[in-house]
Amino acid sequence: MHILLIHQAFTTLDEPGGTRHYELAGHLAAAGHRVTVIASPISYLTGHPVGPAAPRPSVADDPQGVRILRVYTYPGLHRSFGRRVLIFFSFMFSSFFVGLKVKDVDLVWGTSPPIFQGLTAWALARLKRRPFLFEVRDLWPAFAVAIGVLKNRLAIRLAESLERFLYRRADRIIVNSPGFLEPVRRLGGREPVVIPNGVDVGMFHPQADGREFRDRWNLGDRFVAMYAGAHGVSNNLGILLEAARLLLDEPRVAVVLVGDGMEKPALLAKATALRLTNLTFVPSLPKNEMGRALAAADACIGILKPIPLYATVYPNKIFDYLAAGRPVILAMQGVILDLVEQAGAGIPVPPGDAPALAQAVRRLAADPQQARRLGLAGRAFVETHYDRRKLAGELIRIIQPMEKP
Repeated sequence: MHILLIHQAFTTLDEPGGTRHYELAGHLAAAGHRVTVIASPISYLTGHPVGPAAPRPSVADDPQGVRILRVYTYPGLHRSFGRRVLIFFSFMFSSFFVGLKVKDVDLVWGTSPPIFQGLTAWALARLKRRPFLFEVRDLWPAFAVAIGVLKNRLAIRLAESLERFLYRRADRIIVNSPGFLEPVRRLGGREPVVIPNGVDVGMFHPQADGREFRDRWNLGDRFVAMYAGAHGVSNNLGILLEAARLLLDEPRVAVVLVGDGMEKPALLAKATALRLTNLTFVPSLPKNEMGRALAAADACIGILKPIPLYATVYPNKIFDYLAAGRPVILAMQGVILDLVEQAGAGIPVPPGDAPALAQAVRRLAADPQQARRLGLAGRAFVETHYDRRKLAGELIRIIQPMEKP
């Protein structure tokens, strides 16, 4: 089967960001399927080029057998609603015209967000008279409305109409969190199936000590509480900075934030104003370097704004934390909390509660044996239930019946 994936933020192992689709595509290729990906040449996280930005698409044949077409996308970061529209729509149109030229396609795979590329995938599937697989990784536009990024009533109505349109016209729907099943069904999605976020467990080594990373960032032998991921509006990292302020009386504790995003300049300014000498900011790292970074952590932090809708999400970073064998301090509610508790892999704290977050760090710093037990329990859990290779097998079982004779 030849699968055409339309994915603006497609990320390979030598780029920062989630590599769910790169890893799944590799497993599909290993199973004998052809995979062509149409992606942006601009990193969604950093705004920096990850491929040639010329008007004509660049072609790369990845070592794992995946063909990647990088097409024109308006350059820059998502600093305003108008900029986002330009970025998303430029990719939507360029990916459509390039997709028309991809021959012998058996299945078109669209993924959201951004939801506009889902429209491209649907249009290509219909023009090529091939099945349309739609993947929901985020309840957009509901999330954008909840955090105040999308406010215009007309834009909200149009986005909601597009969401329902795609749900109802998909030949098959997959979601990456069980929390998305009911909302997708309510809006007309037929029989959505969960292919959850997971992790390539071979990329992480629980026994590693992370000495190289610690030396590079002058962390010494302190207890390292690490957040690794996007620095955006949703991530509520101001609470983590407040927790770091409350931990200033613990010289043996260091708080490390790895990543980038639109909120990072404000976070840097706040850390300076609060004189957070125990806080270290590290730029985004390629996925193939995240194993070394997480090996330097003694505990890892998952945090989101205390918005009820976020109880539906399965964040990528939590699976990486678990695979690294590090205990998770989880300032989130909902399905991801259920997973971490089922794994016996961490300490829950109320979202938005900086003192509780700081206390959880103190608790693990004072009991390294407990931290180690929690971390190893999480590693065993994801090896059994969320190894990307097994999840790719589930995806293959879903798409194979969609192939037209």
